[in-house]
Amino acid sequence: MTRNHSRRTQGFTLVEIMIVVLIIGILLAIAVPNFVKARQNSRVQTVVGNLKQLEAAKEQWAMDTGAASTATPTSADLAPDYVKKWPVGPVGVATDYVAGNMSTLPTFKGQNADAFQDAATKAAAITAAGL
Repeated sequence: MTRNHSRRTQGFTLVEIMIVVLIIGILLAIAVPNFVKARQNSRVQTVVGNLKQLEAAKEQWAMDTGAASTATPTSADLAPDYVKKWPVGPVGVATDYVAGNMSTLPTFKGQNADAFQDAATKAAAITAAGL
């Protein structure tokens, strides 16, 4: 009696698995840098928004109090009356934001909003602020 076995194996070959892994690797190589860039842009926009709110709060405070151009409001002067709460950086702490005196722009880790928005200084500001 002769048995005729037709051997049909189940599963994937090594080549098929390697191709799938290669495709996943290529997709990750494309996607990960975009996610990192999007996260960085989000952080920068958060900081710029906070700096603009602090600038508006300083101006409102100066008008309400009749402060001189050399006056320097503190976080206690501005929060909670002019800003709901003092901002906390996306990668830092509340002390990273400095209102400065009335003749200067507020800063985040030494960088003002203009530095983050100017194409010539944006990369350096991002690096300096640790974003």
